[in-house]
Amino acid sequence: MTENTRRIVLAIKAIPKGKVSSYRDVALAAGIPNGARQTVRVLHSLSEKEKLPWHRVIRSDGSIALKEGLGRELQIELLISEAVEVSAMGYVDMKKYAV
Repeated sequence: MTENTRRIVLAIKAIPKGKVSSYRDVALAAGIPNGARQTVRVLHSLSEKEKLPWHRVIRSDGSIALKEGLGRELQIELLISEAVEVSAMGYVDMKKYAV
């Protein structure tokens, strides 16, 4: 695991239950400006192995990035189970829930 990957993993694990962060903000917390795509790659490849709270990472506009049938429903369900409000259109109020 590279140092950047390790820092992204730690930043994702630091998102508390009931809160969310954006791909960009995870990268910034890891000290990697312009690292949003790297955050996506880490989530895709290491979520299961590292037991990452992948569902807490969303787009910076508050929307769920996953498509219907490809994890979107599960992500919404997991967020709601942590008392994060998700609109019918799949948006989270970043002012209220972002770390």
